[in-house]
Amino acid sequence: MTGDKHRLLADGAFQYPCAVSELITSIGQNWTLIVGLLIAGVTAGIAAGLFGIGGGVVIVPVLHFLLTLLGYESTAMHVAVSTSLATIIVTSLRSVHAHHQAGAVDWSVLRWWSPWIVLGAILGMLVAEEMSARGLTLFFGGMALLLAAQFVFGRPSWRVATALPEGWKRGIVGTLLGIFSAMMGIGGGVFGVTLMTLCGRSIHTSVATAAGFGVAIGLPGAITAMVAGYSSPGLPPGSVGFVNLPAFVLISLCTVTMAPVGARLAHSLDGALLRRLFGLALCAVAIKLLV
Repeated sequence: MTGDKHRLLADGAFQYPCAVSELITSIGQNWTLIVGLLIAGVTAGIAAGLFGIGGGVVIVPVLHFLLTLLGYESTAMHVAVSTSLATIIVTSLRSVHAHHQAGAVDWSVLRWWSPWIVLGAILGMLVAEEMSARGLTLFFGGMALLLAAQFVFGRPSWRVATALPEGWKRGIVGTLLGIFSAMMGIGGGVFGVTLMTLCGRSIHTSVATAAGFGVAIGLPGAITAMVAGYSSPGLPPGSVGFVNLPAFVLISLCTVTMAPVGARLAHSLDGALLRRLFGLALCAVAIKLLV
C-alpha cells in the first residue's frame, strides 16, 4: 500500500481502480493543500465580483506558489494555468447568467467572436504544453505586469475605435485573445473588457459580455490541457492531465459562493481605488514570479 501511494503521488494520474479512495485519503491528510486551495478560491471569488474578472489572475499565482511549496515545481505552472481555466468555466456560466437576467449581455458579440476565441484557446494550450515551466512562468509574469498597468492606469473613457473589429481583423484579434488568455489561465475578462471599451462599448455591456468569453476559453482550454498533459510525469495527486480535480472542485465552490460577496463590496467601496490597489498587488505578484 505504501509503495502504491508513492507511485500515485509521483505519477499524479488515476492508474488503478483503488487509486480514487487512496487519493481521497492522501488529500484529506494534506491540510496545507486544502487550506491553500480554499484561500485561492475565496480570494478569486471576491476578486471576480469586485473587478469583473474570472479570478484566474489570482488563482494561477496562488496555485503556482502552493504546488511549488509542496514539491511539484516541474509542473506547478502548467497545472495552475490549466486548473484555473477549468474553474473559470463555472464562474463564467454563473456570471453571464446573472448579467443576462439584467439584460446587459450582447449575444451577437459572443456569437461572432466565440469561434475565434475557442480556436485561440486550443492553440494557446498546445503552445503552453510545449513550453518549459520556467518559460510559462516568465510569460505569465510578463503579461501580468501589463494587466497590472491596465488596472492602475487604464481609464474607461479611452477610445481607439467606434466599433469592434470585423472580418479578418476580428479573426486575428479574437484568436490572439484566446491564445493569451489560455496561456495565462484567465477567462478573457480583462482583455475582453479592455477591447470592448476601447472600441466604444459601455463598461456595463463590456463586463457582462466579456464574462461569456470565459466559457469559450475555459472549456476547450481545459479539455486540451487534460489530453495534452495526460502522460506527463510529476503531476500532483488527483490530476487528469494538467487539470487537478481536487483544486478544481474546492476553488469552484469558493468562487461561486464568494463572487456575490465581492459584487456587493464593489457597490459600497471606491471602485477606482480598488482597481489601483489590485493592480499594485498584481504587479508585486508578477515581479515575484519573474524574479
